[in-house]
Amino acid sequence: MSWLSPERLWLLLGVGALAIAYVVAQRRRGRYAVRFTNLKLLDRVAPQRPAWRRHVPAGLFLVMLVLLVVGFARPQAEVQVPREQATVLVAVDVSRSMLASDVAPDRLSAAKTAAHEFVGDLPSRFRVGLVSFAGTASVAVPPSAPRADVDAGIDRLSEGAGQGGTAIGDAIATALDQIREETPSRVVVLSDGANTAGQDPASAAQLAAQLGVPVDTISFGTAGGSIDAGNGFTTGAQPVPVDGETLRAVAQATGGSYFEAGSVSELRAAYSDIGSLVGFEAEMQDISARFIGVGLVFAVLGALASLFWFARLP
Repeated sequence: MSWLSPERLWLLLGVGALAIAYVVAQRRRGRYAVRFTNLKLLDRVAPQRPAWRRHVPAGLFLVMLVLLVVGFARPQAEVQVPREQATVLVAVDVSRSMLASDVAPDRLSAAKTAAHEFVGDLPSRFRVGLVSFAGTASVAVPPSAPRADVDAGIDRLSEGAGQGGTAIGDAIATALDQIREETPSRVVVLSDGANTAGQDPASAAQLAAQLGVPVDTISFGTAGGSIDAGNGFTTGAQPVPVDGETLRAVAQATGGSYFEAGSVSELRAAYSDIGSLVGFEAEMQDISARFIGVGLVFAVLGALASLFWFARLP
């Protein structure tokens, strides 16, 4: 938290002095509290003394002053506000390893379902594009297309699932080619493996960092994933364990976020977290009204306490 008028905080010294003066006055009052030599008569006249209650209105009043002074100093804080517009490119791995059934019904089908939900939750004014990649990367739906085309493009992602290789670097570069500089942009990459084709992801990440485009990455799958070899030479299960080191490095290099998802629920949670990053931006705002409002609440509480216990305003 920062302050627009920090010099006004010196007024807190006055509040502190007032608190000290109140304590001193109460101690002096205690020296002369007993006016009657007959204590039994005093107990009959005033059987119930205010005790701690007499300090409540004063305490609330002092808290009110502190809050009002803080508000008067015009504090600022980072607040998440909805973006007016943004461009989001979603890149989905459609290589053969995405057919692994360690995430039911398979990685690709689960990824498509979660992508539908992610895109559907983005504000309608956002431009959303879709990139598919395996051994190469291509634009499935440009960000200038209607949102319905993006949903249709997600449904078609299975068409490329038979390709081999994973070109994460190409996917990022292809997504960056679709981004306009005049709007805040973000790239979201989902994959289950390391880069095995195309350009070096580190080079693509460096370009994204230079353009100021964060790349959020999701490593999807488990260590026990496997697919049917079915290549004409061997049979049986071919292990395709998830490998997220490349994706982690890309996210770190571009200022994005890295997520690991080994189930549908974890994937949805990852997309939800990314959605909050995409849909909102941090902005410094004056929050003095919060302190002033709470201070007025304490003022009302102090007045009510004084009226209820002592039948007078403080």
